[in-house]
Amino acid sequence: MWRGLWSLATRAAHWPHRLCTRQSSGALDPGPGATIFALSSGQGRCGIAVIRTSGPASGHALRRLTEPRNLPPARKASLRLLSDPRSGEPLDRALVLWFPGPQSFTGEDCVEFHVHGGPAVVSGVLEALGSVPGLRPAEAGEFTKRAFAHGKLSLTEVEGLADLIHAETESQRRQALRQLDGELGHLCRSWAETLTKALAHVEAYIDFGEDDNLEEGVLEQADKEVRKLEVALGAHLRDARRGQRLRSGAHVVVTGPPNAGKSSLVNLLSQKPVSIVSPEPGTTRDVLETPVDLAGFPVLLSDTAGLREGVGPVEQEGVRRARKRLEQADLVLAMLDASNLASPSSCNFLDTVVAPLGTRNPSGSSPRLLLVLNKSDLLPPEGPGPCPDLPPHLLLSCLTGAGLHGLLEVLKKELAAVCGDPSTGPPLLTRARHQHHLQGCLDALGHYKHARDLALAAEALRVAWGHLTRLTGGGGTEEILDIIFQDFCVGK
Repeated sequence: MWRGLWSLATRAAHWPHRLCTRQSSGALDPGPGATIFALSSGQGRCGIAVIRTSGPASGHALRRLTEPRNLPPARKASLRLLSDPRSGEPLDRALVLWFPGPQSFTGEDCVEFHVHGGPAVVSGVLEALGSVPGLRPAEAGEFTKRAFAHGKLSLTEVEGLADLIHAETESQRRQALRQLDGELGHLCRSWAETLTKALAHVEAYIDFGEDDNLEEGVLEQADKEVRKLEVALGAHLRDARRGQRLRSGAHVVVTGPPNAGKSSLVNLLSQKPVSIVSPEPGTTRDVLETPVDLAGFPVLLSDTAGLREGVGPVEQEGVRRARKRLEQADLVLAMLDASNLASPSSCNFLDTVVAPLGTRNPSGSSPRLLLVLNKSDLLPPEGPGPCPDLPPHLLLSCLTGAGLHGLLEVLKKELAAVCGDPSTGPPLLTRARHQHHLQGCLDALGHYKHARDLALAAEALRVAWGHLTRLTGGGGTEEILDIIFQDFCVGK
C-alpha cells in the first residue's frame, strides 16, 4: 500500500514540474558558446542608441572593446572609452552596463552599450563586436526567445511583450502591460494546479478505491473543482473576442443615406482627409477604410456608400459592399441629416437599417448601434421636429464640431464594451491561440463529466491540463513558437 501511495505522490509532483520546465524539450536551447549582439534601439539618427549582447562571451566582448579592461560593477552604468579591438581606434565614449546571468533579461551574461546614435558610431561598434570571436549577429526575436528558453518569461508574457512593442493606443498599452506582468499566465497556472489536484483525487480512487484508509468524498471533491473550473473557463470564452479586437482593432462602420455627412464624420474622427466631401449625392462608391486611435481604442473606421435604390451599376455595387460591411461591423455609426428627417430616404433607413440593428439579440452577435443626427447647426433652437419613431440619438455638427465631445465619450463606452476594458476585470484573451487552448480545455472537461470509466475520466483531465500548459508555453511545438517570435524585431 505505501509503495502505491509513493507512486501516486511522485506522479502528482511531476505534473506541475512539467508545467514549469519549458526548456526541457531542448527545442529552444540556444546552444553552448553562442553569444549574440544587435542594435536594440530604433534605426536612424538619435541621441542615444542601445546595443546589447547575450551569451557567455559577453564579458569577454566588453573587456575587448573598453578601456580599462576590467568588468564594471554589475547593473551599474559606467563611462568607458570604446575602441576597435583590431586596430585600437577609438569608436565612442559610452555608458556600459554589465548584467551577469542569471540576473538578466535573457538569463545569460548580458552587456549593454549606450552609444551616441549617429549611424557611423553604431556601425563601428557593431563591426567591432562582430570581430570578437564567439559573437554573431542576433536573429529577430532571439533575445526574447532566450529569455523564454531560460524560464525568464512564459509564453503569454512573451506575447504581452510583443503587444507592448506594437501598441499604438492607450488601451493596447494597458492590456499589454497586464499580460507582460503575467496575469494571464498566473491565472492559467492556478487552473492547472486545480486540475492537478483533481487528477490526483481521481487516480487515488482508481488505485485505492477499496481501501478503508482513503478519505471519503474524493471523487466528489474532484467533481466540485472541475465544475468551478468549467464556470471560470466559460466566462473567459464568452468575452465575444473582445481581447482580440483590442489587439487588432474593432471594426466601426459609418452608414446612412446619401448626403447625411458620413464622409465628413470619418474625416473628423480620423483627423485627416480620408474621404471626398461633396454636396453631390453618391460621392463615395466604395468602402474606404482607415486605422484610427478612437478614444484610446484601436479602430478600423470604414466610410461606406450612401444606402439608396435606383442608381447606376457602379453605385449599386458600392451599396452592396456597404451592406456587407454592416454584417461584419462591431459597432455601427448610423447617420441621418437632422434637418431632413422626414425625407423618404431617412424614413427608409430608419425602418430597414436602424430598427433591425437596434433590437440586438441576447447573444450580442449583432453589431452595436449609435444613431447620430448630423447638421445640428441647421436646426431651430428647439431641436429636431417631433418624430415618434426616432430611437435614442446624438446630435452633431460636423461643420462646427458641436456635439463631437459627447460623441467621443459615448464611443469610448461602446468601444470598452466591444473590446473590453484593459484596466479592470480578468485578463483578456488577445489571440486565437489563447481561445483555442481554453476551448480545448473546456471540451476535455466535458468529456470528463460524461466519462463512464474512471480511467477515461483521468485521461480527460490530462488532456485538459495539457491545453493549459501549452497556453503558457509548456510542450509548444517549434512551428508555433517561431510564429510568435516573428512579431519581434532584431535586438528584441
